[in-house]
Amino acid sequence: MTSQLPIPVVVNGAAGKMGREVVKAIAQTPDLTLIGAVDRNPKYIGEDVGEVAGCGPLEVPILNDFEPVLAMAGQEKQLGVMVDFTHPDGVYDNVRAAIAYGVRPVVGTTGLSPQQIQELAEFADKASTGCLIIPNFSIGMVLLQQAAIQASQHFDHVEIIELHHNQKADAPSGTALQTAQMLAELGKSFNPSTVEETEKIPGAKGALADEGIRIHSVRLPGLIAHQEVIFGAAGQIYTLRHDTSDRACYMPGVLLSIRKVIQLKSLVYGLEKIL
Repeated sequence: MTSQLPIPVVVNGAAGKMGREVVKAIAQTPDLTLIGAVDRNPKYIGEDVGEVAGCGPLEVPILNDFEPVLAMAGQEKQLGVMVDFTHPDGVYDNVRAAIAYGVRPVVGTTGLSPQQIQELAEFADKASTGCLIIPNFSIGMVLLQQAAIQASQHFDHVEIIELHHNQKADAPSGTALQTAQMLAELGKSFNPSTVEETEKIPGAKGALADEGIRIHSVRLPGLIAHQEVIFGAAGQIYTLRHDTSDRACYMPGVLLSIRKVIQLKSLVYGLEKIL
């Protein structure tokens, strides 16, 4: 392995909204090189991924046969990386396949269950292969979560609202679940009940996560990705909010993850672990 060589990257889900942004970011980054693009949408099969992404020709066609692209990436002189922005239904198999071929996964697709993440962690450990699962690549979201942890020391009531575009397949979002998990791990329970509650419509109060934390999901066209963490106490409300206006905001985190994952020998969950 020669460290001066650019890192070879395969983008899975290359024709999707996030995939296109990743392609553009890699094309503009000298220490990375795009060697493969995969997507299931038949509309784009065979097209130059750079043309599809809007950054000009890259001479990398979009293919729908995933494993041959991984096999090619696994034979590169420098360790290869797969960036996955696909669908919750297939991401588990995608990550296992990448690890099996010696390609380091950087996963932005959410929807993996805790059991699936644990199984992938064990598989990555056995293969001594780095893997990053990142619910949200935004630095701003990491800062919001850190602020929420600080606020939780002073508030006993908290709810999470996440808002996304109506093409998002999973709910709640991986970011909201991660935020709730981070708060639940602090050793306290939230939202102690003061009345006997009745939901006239099941789910009206949102999904119940660990330690009494409620998560509410909104799906509407016109949204991209947004999250609020709302703390309440007598006489005051403290609201933390992060809004995404352009998917380009995720690219610094994606590029950092690509560079970091080749240094790892196991699975790491969350952008905050590598900052």
